Amino acid sequence: MQDGAESTGQRALHWGIFPTTRHRDETLTDQTPTQAAPSPAQADAPVLVVDLDGTLLRSDMLYESLWSALSQGGWSAYRALGELSNGKAALKAALARHAKIDVTTLPYDAEVRQRLVDWRAKGGRTALVTATDEALATEIADHLELFDEVHGSDGSRNLKGAEKARFLTERFGAKGFVYIGDSAADLEVWPDAQRAISVGASARTRAALDAGDVPVEHLDRPTPHSALRRAIRPQQWLKNLLVLVPLIADPSHGLGSLLPIMAAFVALSAAASAGYLINDLLDLSDDRSHPRKRTRPFASGALSPALGTLAIPVLLLVALGTALLVSAALLATVALYFVATVAYSVRLKRHTMLDICLLAFLFTLRIIAGGVAMGSGLSVWILAFSMFIFFALAAVKRLAELTDAETAGRETSRRGYVPEDRRIISQMAITSGYLAVLVLALYVDEPTTQAKFGTPWLLWGVCPLLIFWVSRMVLVADRGQMHDDPMVYSLTNPTSRLVVLFCAILVAGAVFL
Repeated sequence: MQDGAESTGQRALHWGIFPTTRHRDETLTDQTPTQAAPSPAQADAPVLVVDLDGTLLRSDMLYESLWSALSQGGWSAYRALGELSNGKAALKAALARHAKIDVTTLPYDAEVRQRLVDWRAKGGRTALVTATDEALATEIADHLELFDEVHGSDGSRNLKGAEKARFLTERFGAKGFVYIGDSAADLEVWPDAQRAISVGASARTRAALDAGDVPVEHLDRPTPHSALRRAIRPQQWLKNLLVLVPLIADPSHGLGSLLPIMAAFVALSAAASAGYLINDLLDLSDDRSHPRKRTRPFASGALSPALGTLAIPVLLLVALGTALLVSAALLATVALYFVATVAYSVRLKRHTMLDICLLAFLFTLRIIAGGVAMGSGLSVWILAFSMFIFFALAAVKRLAELTDAETAGRETSRRGYVPEDRRIISQMAITSGYLAVLVLALYVDEPTTQAKFGTPWLLWGVCPLLIFWVSRMVLVADRGQMHDDPMVYSLTNPTSRLVVLFCAILVAGAVFL
């Protein structure tokens, strides 16, 4: 039986109480051994009808499909979006054809699953009725083996709201089912149910449901606020303090430059958070198979991809609006940063070496943004130092990932690296880091540098500290002991924090003494 060639009714499963899984290529006939008509007792009992998105699944399959299609290269998603002119159901069907979703790793709600298990254990019948495209819904039902019937959108009919209410009353009769849902759209379904169960519904939806005459039960879920905060990764904003480097390198600009520099910090932080959301949404499948990343908000189901998708343009608007308040040049710089971040997430991080170079460029671009905010040009020394030190950090990041993957026996999904590359990548990290120290030493020895700082000889103390820091970072990453981004690790690891503190003291002494 081919997907899309059969009606919703033909896909319905009438297997009695404990059916075996129906696969899509099986045809239901009178001769099917596992097919059985419901007993009179079962026919009189209400059917437990469960919604998928936001209810059984702590996610949204429309957005899962969209981001999965985008992760395949983008063009398939753009072609699918053209189907929106034929209706939302057509869009869902097109995205379902292009998406590659592993239903075994999706974040299912444990409490709703247990309700299904308990209902079936008492002899009750269950049905999955969802606005998700029926091909995906059937695949999920096959995996869970908890449903007697599966009904979803079929490319022409979007099984949601009033359409779902009409379908359920026609199929099971008014008050012939118990319905578990989650959203305001289900308010049109619950009045015809014998009993209503909401899952993580908003306060407004719960109030409207309580105002009806249907017996109600509410299942709570944690609010998404903390999950959203984790998803935008405010701890990563520390990287954007690099905008202060131009002011540190040339203290003659004075503290009056701090305001535009802090505006650049805010703009880059908002743009970075938008980029992190895009990256995590594109990497959903990979993250769910990763021993640590599977706890990320989207991968774990703590945050819906629908909310994440809506947050992206808001963050981008904050980023570009704040940059524009400073100057058109800073706006262009922040826009370039965001475009480069998206290009990295969508495509370039899959290309060996190009990904490391782009990561180094993104770090350097933060320093450039600081100079642009100040209205000051950057010296060749700062740019050269930035290029080498950030190439070293990007290489350390890849080294840590390779070591982690080799230890866990995993392949580096969507990367061009193999575990054997660890040796050359560690050499690149060390070499580039030492070159950065050499550039810093030459900069300190410059007569212009001597004139800018009150006590310039203190800057020499930074050089051996950086040699120790770079060497130790590579060693830790090669041992598989670095589980964070190198910049975050530098600010959270006690030893690295001490090195950063000593460097800061030496630089402050050179400036103010």
